[in-house]
Amino acid sequence: MTHPPSHPSGAGLDRRRFLAAAGLTAATAALASAQGRAAAAARPAAAAGAFRVPIEDVRHTRTWMAFPDSTAIWGSKLSGVQSDIALIARTIAKYEPVYLCANSASAAKARSLCGSSVTVVTTIPVDDCWMRDTGPVFRTDGAGALDAVGLNFNGWGNRQTHAKDALVAGRIAAYVGVPFTAAGLIGEGGAVEQDGAGTLMATRSSLINNNRNPGRSQAQIEAALQSAYGASKVIWFDGVRNQDITDDHVDATSRFLAPGRALVQMPLSSDNDAYAKDARQQYATLSAATTAGGARITVDKLQGPDYYKIRSTNPDFLASFANYYVCNGAVISGQFGDTAADTAARSTLTRLFPGRVVEQLNIDRLGTGGGGIHCVTQQQPVP
Repeated sequence: MTHPPSHPSGAGLDRRRFLAAAGLTAATAALASAQGRAAAAARPAAAAGAFRVPIEDVRHTRTWMAFPDSTAIWGSKLSGVQSDIALIARTIAKYEPVYLCANSASAAKARSLCGSSVTVVTTIPVDDCWMRDTGPVFRTDGAGALDAVGLNFNGWGNRQTHAKDALVAGRIAAYVGVPFTAAGLIGEGGAVEQDGAGTLMATRSSLINNNRNPGRSQAQIEAALQSAYGASKVIWFDGVRNQDITDDHVDATSRFLAPGRALVQMPLSSDNDAYAKDARQQYATLSAATTAGGARITVDKLQGPDYYKIRSTNPDFLASFANYYVCNGAVISGQFGDTAADTAARSTLTRLFPGRVVEQLNIDRLGTGGGGIHCVTQQQPVP
C-alpha cells in the first residue's frame, strides 16, 4: 500500500493501523508463523521453470473474492465495506465469473447484495476481504496445466490474527482441484507484481522484513520468490517500513503493463511525504531497469489525485488509481472525487489498455481500510 499525505481531519480503526483490537496474541502469532514455516518445509517446490504466474491481463476462468463480516476488524464501517465489496463483485461479474467466499452466517447478505451474477461459496471460511493477500497465486505451464502457490499469509507480519485467511489459499486450490505448493517464504500477493515473462517487482520493506521472513537475506528471499513465481529476476524498491500494516505493497504504486512496460502512480509535485518519495524512487528505479530478458523497461506515469480534493477525509484512505484490476474485457479502477484526476486516470487507463472498458467505482468505504480493488481480487487464469 501507499499512504496519503497528511489529511486535515479524520482517523479510524482500520487495516492500515496495527490493530490491537483484531485480537492478536503472542501465542497465536507464533502458531501462525510456525504453521507457515511447517507448510513450506513439508511441500516440495514446483520444478523450476515448469510453471509461471502469468501477467494479469491474460484470459481468466474466474475472479476470487471474499466477503468480510467481522465487526472486530471493521466496527461501524462493516456494512459500507460489504456494499463496496458487492459493487466490485457485481461489476467484475459483467465480464467474467466471480466466486465470493463468505462465512455461512453472512452468506445470505452476500447473496442479497451481489445478486445472482455472483457465486457465493460457503465452504471456504474467511476473516476479511483481502483476497489478493490471502488467496492462492495461480500458475500456468503454457501447455494447459494449472497449479497454485500459497504465500503463507501471516496477517501482515503477525499484526492481525487471520487463522481462517491463513488457510484460504490451500482451500481454494482444493476447491478448484489443482496441485498446491507452499512457497518458501512468507508474504502477500499484493507485495509482488509479475510481468509473466520472468520479471518481478517488490518492495524490500514488505518482504525483506523480520516480521515475515526473519533472518533471511535478500538473496534467499529473492530465490524463493523466483521459484514461487517461475521468474528469474526481481526489481527491488526500498519501500516504506512501519507506516502501514502491509509495509508498503507494490500494487498500489507500480504495475506491469506487459513485459518491458510498466506504470507508476505519481504524487503531486507538492507532495513530499515518505510515500511520495517512494513513488518517485520506484519510477527512477524502473526507468533504469531491464527485464529478465535484458530489455529496457518503458515506464508510463499515472497521476495520482489531490488528497485535499478527494471525498474522503480519513488520513489512512488509499486513493490509488494504480490499484486497478484487469479482468476479461475490462479494467476496474477506483474514482475518488478529485474530478480532474479521476477523468485523467480514466483517459490514461483507456490508452494503456486498448480494447478494454474502463470502469471507475466509488469504493470510499473500502478505501478507509487502506486497500483498493486489486487488494480484494485474485485472478484464476485460463490454463
